[in-house]
Amino acid sequence: MLLIHCPYCEMERPELEFRYAGEAHVVRAQDPESVGDEDWGRHLYLRSNPKGLHAERWRHTNGCGRIFNCVRDTITDKISVTYKAGQPRPETAK
Repeated sequence: MLLIHCPYCEMERPELEFRYAGEAHVVRAQDPESVGDEDWGRHLYLRSNPKGLHAERWRHTNGCGRIFNCVRDTITDKISVTYKAGQPRPETAK
């Protein structure tokens, strides 16, 4: 079981308290009406699936309820860093 550090609660809690919320740092269109169907479909459904470090969004559902980002290694499942939503991905985790 993963232990995940919530950057808002400042606590390390079991993964059962959290929910995966997709890839982090996905840029949304400013004007969705101007995006064509093909581009909109890619935006909604296609995500990177790298082998190695991957920036993800998580929600602390059984705690503060807030969404935050983390960098997790998809090979080892180890989370190297968590950080608040809206902050850039830390340089050490790139």
